[in-house]
Amino acid sequence: MQQLILILAALILTGGSISASERIADKPNILIIVGDDMGYADVGFHGVRDIPTPNLDALAADGVRFTNGYVSGPYCSPTRAGLLTGRYQNRFGHEFNPGGAHGLPLSEQTLADRLRAAGYRTGLVGKWHLGNLAQMHPQQRGFDEFFGFLGGAHSYFEAKGILRGTEPVNELDYTTDAFGREASTFIEQHDEKPWFLYLSFNAVHTPMQATDDRLSQFSNIADKQRRTYNAMMLAMDDAIGNVRKKLVETGQADNTLIAFISDNGGPAMPGVTVNGSNNAPLRGSKRTTLEGGIRVPYVLTWPGLIKPGIFEQPAIQLDLHATALAAAGVDAQPEWKLDGVNLLPFLSGERTDAPHDALYWRFGKQMAIRRGDWKLVRYDSTADTQSAQTEPVTAARLYNLAMDIHEDQDLSAANPDKVKELQASWDAWNQANVAPLWGGRNADGQKQATSKSGKKKRKNAR
Repeated sequence: MQQLILILAALILTGGSISASERIADKPNILIIVGDDMGYADVGFHGVRDIPTPNLDALAADGVRFTNGYVSGPYCSPTRAGLLTGRYQNRFGHEFNPGGAHGLPLSEQTLADRLRAAGYRTGLVGKWHLGNLAQMHPQQRGFDEFFGFLGGAHSYFEAKGILRGTEPVNELDYTTDAFGREASTFIEQHDEKPWFLYLSFNAVHTPMQATDDRLSQFSNIADKQRRTYNAMMLAMDDAIGNVRKKLVETGQADNTLIAFISDNGGPAMPGVTVNGSNNAPLRGSKRTTLEGGIRVPYVLTWPGLIKPGIFEQPAIQLDLHATALAAAGVDAQPEWKLDGVNLLPFLSGERTDAPHDALYWRFGKQMAIRRGDWKLVRYDSTADTQSAQTEPVTAARLYNLAMDIHEDQDLSAANPDKVKELQASWDAWNQANVAPLWGGRNADGQKQATSKSGKKKRKNAR
């Protein structure tokens, strides 16, 4: 009742409209949807022509599309660690994909921990990839409910390895369809209190597997891999459409904040790892710090609060953590040391500056910093040659992304002061990071093979 009085008072004082920071209402539901290894170009709102994505396009049309939306790592697990903690994963050593006894350090709190403490029912449907040990299980990391798998990749048709809580699931039709159904059921069963649902698809990660009915819709595409990829994308779009339909059916659509991202760019380097994705107009691929590895489809919608449109300032998936907390009325504590920021004031127009002075990346010997339109980057040289090189990482290169989104023209020689400025900023940021807690690993969590010189081979890296 007190909240209702405050809402009415605010509406009267502001002539019927209130700012994001002043809006007081029932806590919204929060739905964060993550696609896996999507190509930047492979959604309709980025111009794809051979894959229908009507539900993702509708989500983008109903909310804000971030044209400079990033993730903090070019691999699956580090990005998820950053998302759920709101911190650069390099702060706590989660730099590469984990395996064996490794996973999200127990010292870190998750978004689910924080929202559950605020009265939310919390659920995870889909891929976890933040540790296989019992103490790292999602239900030990803030999630009340879990349906999915613990590792980094999974068959789309086999039930082995799929869990409901800690119990094995015996039957499965197709993971993407199953995850959509489970998400819809969660929404239907928990309309009595606010909820947080992390819907984490394994689509369109390898293995490349699709249902026959969807494959038949792309019979005109000669390339088998692209045909399968398209069918897998269509399945994810269908599932997202069904989830949004359930929100409408249960009367929860207007009080649900929805975010959508891919966990990294599409793996698109022939001879290394591919899934049929397309990162145009970006250069590079998953596992590189070029734009093709870290810039992703990024959408945020909240009916009545977030006005549909385009946001051009750089933002990162870490911001979704802080934004969700703010929407839920949870005050971020200084000791949490969040790197993400609440995007709501920027989307409402309350703030007109950029959310970040700069964004940073460290992935082994690869690095990047973006400040304004300038980007300084060292990246995996395989992206240039499509084959492993003696020197795996390039020297520092400087690009102006406003003029050169494909990162073709290195401007470092003509702008040595800018190189020094950005390098100094990156060095200062890096001082607050720690060494990786484990080395690079592939999709199955196994250590990469090493050559006699001790350098990691990159074959089939995930």
